[in-house]
Amino acid sequence: MDKLQISLAAARVNAKMTQDDVAKALKVSKNTVVNWENNKSEPNISQGRALSDLFKIPLDNIFFGQ
Repeated sequence: MDKLQISLAAARVNAKMTQDDVAKALKVSKNTVVNWENNKSEPNISQGRALSDLFKIPLDNIFFGQ
């Protein structure tokens, strides 16, 4: 598994959020979140910042794992 995939999925689960919850919070489609978690695409830097704020974890953890 890719670190991005592990980091995002773990952060989402730890936050007790569904993929749909994350999608709504970031104003993206659920498919976008699924693709991030399945390593088919990556969030851009502004989406990464939003994920960092949402999950209350450092931005480095979004892109480089924990």
